[in-house]
Formats: sequence, structure tokens, C-alpha cells
Amino acid sequence: MRYAIIGTGAIGGYYGCKLAKSGKDVHFLLHRDYDYVLKHGIQVDSCDESFHLDKLNVYNDISSMPKCDVVLVCLKSTNNCLLEQFIPSIVNDDTLVVLVQNGIGLEYDVQQKFPQLPLAAGLAFICCAKTQPGRVNHQCYGSINIGNYSCKNQLQINQVIYDLRNAGIDANEVEYNEARWKKAVWNMPFNGLTVALNTQTNLLLQNTFTHKLVKDIMLEVITAARLLGVNNIDETFADKMIEMTIKMTPYSPSMKLDYDFKRPMEIYYLYTRPIVEAAKAGFQMKKLEMLEAELRYLSQNNAI
Repeated sequence: MRYAIIGTGAIGGYYGCKLAKSGKDVHFLLHRDYDYVLKHGIQVDSCDESFHLDKLNVYNDISSMPKCDVVLVCLKSTNNCLLEQFIPSIVNDDTLVVLVQNGIGLEYDVQQKFPQLPLAAGLAFICCAKTQPGRVNHQCYGSINIGNYSCKNQLQINQVIYDLRNAGIDANEVEYNEARWKKAVWNMPFNGLTVALNTQTNLLLQNTFTHKLVKDIMLEVITAARLLGVNNIDETFADKMIEMTIKMTPYSPSMKLDYDFKRPMEIYYLYTRPIVEAAKAGFQMKKLEMLEAELRYLSQNNAI
């Protein structure tokens, strides 16, 4: 199958390069570092195995890319307005589009614009950053869960998971809503709190007060998820996520990097939308509403 990587940042760069290294036909859309990557390729500095790829299929114009069988959308959700232009240019009638993005409600909104498009969610559990041109820093973890949203051909989902595993990536299929909300259990405390408190994940958990705050926020997300019908999620999952993070390399999540580099933060799908969905189920996410307000304030002042 031919793959397109839309948004070759840290996540798109890592998964796309792993697929390309395994021999898959992969095509990368880049923006800031297109000229550099065209000349020098991409270096992946990985805790598992570092490698360098030259002569990649890279583009800075979506109209130059070929039609692909699978599109991995690795854009920040703040750029999803571009999908109306991007998607028609690179999909066939049965192309599977996987949104490797953070948040709640992403697939629903894209499906409204493209009713016939087969969609899936890609939930990456990975510590990864790209702060230099053509260089991906993979610090730890690296698995990805695929949640089928509207793809009627199960063989497509199976093939993507097979290809990812063949590339050395721990990939599994999980139920869509479970996948989205389980990822939110980690994203909603750590992305926002590292920005609001100007810190990293390890320091949040080393402090008694913020450790408790992380757990409380996780439990708000879990309560909302359960009220919205999500199964296989309870307090033990929060404990699992905290334990995983304690073992993790000290990390600045994507929202913290976006704030530090004065880029737009993904507040809507990571906070506003899940808070709204929880309210529909009769549950008020009080701590997350406060965190969202803090992030809105910081975002406005950061843009000045």
C-alpha cells in the first residue's frame, strides 16, 4: 500500500520514517524544513534504534503528491482547516484516512465535510519531538492504537496494523471511543498542566500536590468517558498512566512545545470539546474547565 504522511513533524516523521525504512512506499508532506529534508533526508534519533533516511519522497505542495491508499494525518488539529484542501487531492474512492491527532470529536467533524471518507483514529503513545530541521528525537515508548470510526473494509485496518508492526511499531486495534478517551486521560492533565505551571511531566508527579491534581483530572476524564458509554476504563487506568509516566523520560508534551515556540495550542479538541461532550452527559469537568480557562488566557497573551 502507498502511504501519505500529512504533517511531517515529530509524530509523522517517526511513524512515516519507520514505515519507509521497512520498505513501504511513503510520501511526506512538509512545510518548514522541506528544502533541508530534500537535500539531507531525515535523521531519527531513537531510544530503540537511531537511523537516517536519504532520498525520501518529499513534497511541499499537496497537488504534487500521488493518490495514496492510506493517509496518516499528523497535523496539529489547529490546522485541520487545511484538510478540505488536502484530502481531495490525495485520496481514491476507498483511501483510509487515519487522524493521528489528539482530542475528542476530530473524526466527527472531518466526516461532516467528507461523508463517504473511511476514517480511523490513530492514538500514539510516544515521547517524541522535532525541534530541528530534518531531525526527530524519539525519547521513549512508541506504540499506536487504531480505532475504526467509519471504515467498512476491515481488511484495510488489518493491513495498516500489519504494516506498522512489520515496521517495528507496536500497533493494535481498539474500540474507537475507548481509544479516544483513554488517550485523553493522559493528554488532558499533562499537556495543560505543563503549560500552566511551566514544567515537565516528571516534576508534576514528584510534587505531592500536583501529583494529586494529575490524578484528580484523570478521574474527571474517566468519569466523563464512562457516562458517555466507554467501557474498560476505571480508576486503575489512571494509576497505570501515572506509573507509565513516572518511568518515562522527563518530557515536555506537544502543547508545551507549541506554547514555548509561540505556536497555536490545541485547546479546542483537547479541552473545549470534551468538556462540552461531558456536559451533554450531565457531568461538569470543574478542574478541566479551570485549566481550559488558564490555557485560553496564556494563549492570548502568548500571541501578543
